[in-house]
Amino acid sequence: MQEKRALTIALAGNPNSGKTSIFNAITGAHHKVGNYPGVTDEKREGTLEYHGWRIHVVDLPGTYSLTAYSLDEVVARDFVLNEKPDIIVDVLDSSNLERNLYLLLQLIELGLPVVAALNMADEAAAKGILIDDKTLSRTLGVPMIPTIGSRGQGVTELLDAVIETFETHKMPRMPSYGEDIEAHIAALVHLLEQDEAFAAAYSPRWIAIKLIEKDPDARRRIEQHVRAAEIHTALEAAWHWITLHYGKDAEIILSEQRYGYIHGAVAEAVHRKRLRGISLTEQLDRFVMHPLVGLPLFFFVIWGIFKLTFVLGEYPVAWLEQLFGSLEGLVQNSVLPGAVRDLLINGIIHGVGGVFSFVPLIVILFFCISILEDTGYIARAAFLTDHFLHAIGLHGQSFMPLMLGFGCSVPAIMATRTLKSPKERIATILAIPFISCGGKLPIYVLLAGAFFARNASTVVMVMYASGVVLSVLSTFFLRRTVLKGQSMPFVMELPPYRIPTLKGVLWHVWEKTWSYARKAGTIILAVSVLMWLITSYPKARGIQEYEIHARQSVAEAQPGLSEAAISARAEVLVRQYQLEHSIAGQFGKLIEPVIAPIGFDWKVGVALIPGLAAKELVVSTLGVLYGAPVDENSESLSLRQSLREAPDWSPRIALALMVFILVMPPCFASLATIRAEAGDKWLAFQVVYSLVLAWVISFLVSLAGRAFGM
Repeated sequence: MQEKRALTIALAGNPNSGKTSIFNAITGAHHKVGNYPGVTDEKREGTLEYHGWRIHVVDLPGTYSLTAYSLDEVVARDFVLNEKPDIIVDVLDSSNLERNLYLLLQLIELGLPVVAALNMADEAAAKGILIDDKTLSRTLGVPMIPTIGSRGQGVTELLDAVIETFETHKMPRMPSYGEDIEAHIAALVHLLEQDEAFAAAYSPRWIAIKLIEKDPDARRRIEQHVRAAEIHTALEAAWHWITLHYGKDAEIILSEQRYGYIHGAVAEAVHRKRLRGISLTEQLDRFVMHPLVGLPLFFFVIWGIFKLTFVLGEYPVAWLEQLFGSLEGLVQNSVLPGAVRDLLINGIIHGVGGVFSFVPLIVILFFCISILEDTGYIARAAFLTDHFLHAIGLHGQSFMPLMLGFGCSVPAIMATRTLKSPKERIATILAIPFISCGGKLPIYVLLAGAFFARNASTVVMVMYASGVVLSVLSTFFLRRTVLKGQSMPFVMELPPYRIPTLKGVLWHVWEKTWSYARKAGTIILAVSVLMWLITSYPKARGIQEYEIHARQSVAEAQPGLSEAAISARAEVLVRQYQLEHSIAGQFGKLIEPVIAPIGFDWKVGVALIPGLAAKELVVSTLGVLYGAPVDENSESLSLRQSLREAPDWSPRIALALMVFILVMPPCFASLATIRAEAGDKWLAFQVVYSLVLAWVISFLVSLAGRAFGM
């Protein structure tokens, strides 16, 4: 069997150009998520087999240029420079061609083969934009393939063009900057080529252009060049000549030259038809972006999503609770050894089952949010909140990372790479953990359902809103103390409204739900078993005598109970006795004096510890700690019922714990990301700051709850 030839594609493009839809259309389900070499920025890559080729596709971060200002730009550029993919596919938004072509010219200058996807061809046609792709291809020397990524149209033609370009070694036509500037570029190229190792590692022409543009990363790269001093002299001469000749900075001149080149190419290949009337996007924006209607509408939409999540999710959650209850009954009545049965019930079913029960809520919530993202509404929400964000000291672009925080803090923290101001970026990173991520949702649902059943969705909505308010107040404080500085102006494109595709939405939901379920099946399972071990050992002294006493007490207190129910309730009491004398119990009692003023006992302290690893573990640990007793009909109760009947719990304790979970440090993965993105100093600050704040706010909530008779 003939071995397949290998080919690596780097997929580049502006934000909102449909790059993700092209990636999904090319790779299908055969992709994975990792990190770029040396950084924590998320990298998606996939593989496919096509016409005897094994094609590896790497999805670069969306960026408008390759100038190393934001970290996204650095990551995209460094990957291309260091990893040297065989070919670059640039995904262009056909309805905004001039702006998208700016990145294409910079990619061409890297000296690698390039193919362009004229994506969203249907939207361009709907706007009366007619693109002669053959003329544009001849002008730029780059194959231009019309595509509609959301429908998978043009993907085959795109792959064919990629293979043909690679096999024929076809290189794009380099844009010209005019005779005078080209002379300075040529002089620098001549010097750069004197170092063979350097010339083999980088395109000398690309480095020369970046040096003239005063790119700091390019200047850093030439420090080790054997002719570095001469290069600096030639560079100073080029800057002096350009400034003297044009009266402008060199970077501005090169940018203007690129746009002039683009304008000429577009004039040749693009024609516009006059369309009558106002576009649908403009009509909708008159209402959605109205200064009086916009923000109230946004808050109503978010409230509606949470309401819908709990109304629809109530039934599948109840079904899953019944399923795990039945599974517990089967294990309970099995002939397995006592220790194994105890591990399966109290370690796995109560732990992992408690977390899996909330998967339907995760699915519904992410389904709704994915629809908002794909329609273009989230971008408009960022625009609406820009003025408010500036008032508290954040950039309008901070909205997107904060919104991502509702899903998971890790990608949200990494999304701050698009922010150019270091202080605004740090402020946004420190604000994100206060946003309620998907891991906190099961805790809210559990406690709200147990103690505020009639208003559970409202309580959860209040918790989410409290996180937003807290992140705002915290940022306001930090930007006026340890992170002083001016906010940068906000420029953001508003993509046209699009009808989401079912495939695209389901893809987003699947990725997020699978990530949640995978965590439940690995980390949470491991910690649940660990929690069972440290709550079951060492065995308490006199446990047999206590078991006899417990059976007698239950029988005397409730004479009508069946023998099976007496045994089950006595078993719960025995487990509580064992727990108190276990490793976990002793540790819980060690930290109890610190959390007792809030109203928490040692069991809550035990549950909070694994919550530092992953918030979902609080639910699984409570499942292990409190188990599920049986009612008078010998039927297993849910964890919500078990907590509701526990004497050491009340609505006040539940509310204080939800607040503590909201404010406490994020999971280990998020803390590791903060360390990678902001450094050890801000990691330490985040941990201490959020722990102290969690204790103070929970204490105040507990006092207020006591005052109101909760």
